[in-house]
Amino acid sequence: MPSSVQTLPPSPDPADPRLLAYLNLKLHEIGQPGVTLAARDEFAGFVDHFLTLSREKDRALARHLCPVDQRIQNFIYYTLDGDESAPRLPATTLVLDRPGLARALSLPVGRDEHHSSILASLRVRQGVLHNPRSDRRTTQGIFHVTEGGLPIPNDKKAVPPAVFSRLLAAALQPPAELLRLPFTAAAAKPAECFVSLHLRPVVVPAVPGFTPRRSMETRLFAPGALVANLDFVESIFGNAGDPHLPENDAGLDPAHWTGHTGCIILATHLNSLKKRDLGLPAFADATVRQQRDGMCWKSPDELYNDGGAFKLTARSAAGVVVTLISDNYFGYCKKEVKTQISYAANLLGRAEEEHAGGAIVFPSYDLGEDFQLATNLPDVTHTFAEALALLGDRAELQPGGWARDCVWPAVCYVPQDARFDLRTQRITWRDAAGKDCLLKLLPASTYVLPSGYKVEMARPEEGRRWTLRGTTAEGLLCHKPCTVSGGGKSEISKPISDAMFTGPVFVSDLAKDLDQVEAILAHDFRSRFRNFDPAQARGRPILSPERSLGSVVKLLSRSPDYSDVYNEWLATIPRSIRDLVLLLKRLYKPAWGSNWRQHFTV
Repeated sequence: MPSSVQTLPPSPDPADPRLLAYLNLKLHEIGQPGVTLAARDEFAGFVDHFLTLSREKDRALARHLCPVDQRIQNFIYYTLDGDESAPRLPATTLVLDRPGLARALSLPVGRDEHHSSILASLRVRQGVLHNPRSDRRTTQGIFHVTEGGLPIPNDKKAVPPAVFSRLLAAALQPPAELLRLPFTAAAAKPAECFVSLHLRPVVVPAVPGFTPRRSMETRLFAPGALVANLDFVESIFGNAGDPHLPENDAGLDPAHWTGHTGCIILATHLNSLKKRDLGLPAFADATVRQQRDGMCWKSPDELYNDGGAFKLTARSAAGVVVTLISDNYFGYCKKEVKTQISYAANLLGRAEEEHAGGAIVFPSYDLGEDFQLATNLPDVTHTFAEALALLGDRAELQPGGWARDCVWPAVCYVPQDARFDLRTQRITWRDAAGKDCLLKLLPASTYVLPSGYKVEMARPEEGRRWTLRGTTAEGLLCHKPCTVSGGGKSEISKPISDAMFTGPVFVSDLAKDLDQVEAILAHDFRSRFRNFDPAQARGRPILSPERSLGSVVKLLSRSPDYSDVYNEWLATIPRSIRDLVLLLKRLYKPAWGSNWRQHFTV
């Protein structure tokens, strides 16, 4: 059997008359009023007869669920210890069995906008724009997990199964206002129903000759007023068709199914429920964790989660997860699907949640105005001849003893003893015969030493000075697997410049300020640590070639490793004076000796 993950066509025009007529028929099929359309279908009377027969059959099978819903329902029974009174998923919903239906349902027929207490939808040239009332960017306190399944992390809130049962029952009984479809908002009698979507998000991508594509199954249920959320999720993860059809049953296609099932139920009305009504204990009767998590009450009127949005999950190692979301912020729906992908990948094994990511980091340094690698790192023994032998036909030797890359002409290879001088824009070295060699230092070129260290002219910001920038040859792979959106992957690929302050340094009395700089240079830094051992103390002056600019920054920054006396002394140094010390360290040349002051003037 072919994979049940369908490749569906692009979303149709939400104003297509045929699509609107199809939605009308689907509403009539589940016993809901439709809308009046401009074009009357001449076969409508005959179709209505078939729909009436279909409704009678559905009524006879009122407790029948499609295969994926039945798997979810079985899990709910299992979680609630087989309680026959456990909440049941809705057997009759408006199934979004093809792409584009959710978008068409999000606006009234013939209108370009719809407003409700939780959402504003506008038709624009690119499609439909949805503006939910909630636009949260924080997840503080929203993750709640039902007890009795997999272990609950300490930073999540633990919820008793009986409370989950009451919240699930409430989620499946939303108020009439929340069930009203925007599609029928202009009708005399709007339709009120649940809308459902079937997804097959990929967990294991196909690798020819190794593994077929495997996906989990996820069902989303939303009251009619929240159909725009399903439009958003469908645009990301696609549409897996009608779950009632055998060809869309993952259980009949085990080769392409991971064996995991997810369910997401949107219920914004849960934020008004009270802790006491849900069965949570009074504060005096609660456990220590319940008191910490707020899963108890001091006042009978306390709202669950203090009336704020939350996401309650019930899951087990059996591979089924059910989540209630009490907010219509679209990001929560997307994040929950990705969380369920991660859940399936972790249980399946030999798979990573597809939202893994990272970066290869090559540290770069401000080298000032002159630089020679051999003097900074005397233990570097790579030679120009070895580099040419390794590059082979990739590099073309040039007159003067340097080489140019044959693929990237802006990349130049220079000998190991090359000295870079930004002021004269020259690169100099001596060949084997002791003859001085010269190469022009240009802004658009990158100069690579035999060790792989790269040097280039750089101008961090327009209007600022040019500098030499050095980049290490070997990078560090920062990889963060198996995390959902918001897990911090983007943070490891951001430049450190985001955490740096830049700006001019103003000097009022240069002689006085340089006196303070000189006092800092003369300070004894050996006793700065809390656990100071005079026998192991090793002094390195600030201007010593053995001390890097980065170490001076750390030296002049307060730290818990330093003594209180030293941290207090650092606090007395004005920022402008500290900046002057760092400026001196960056520009200092050993040839200046102790006469560095003569190189600074107003």
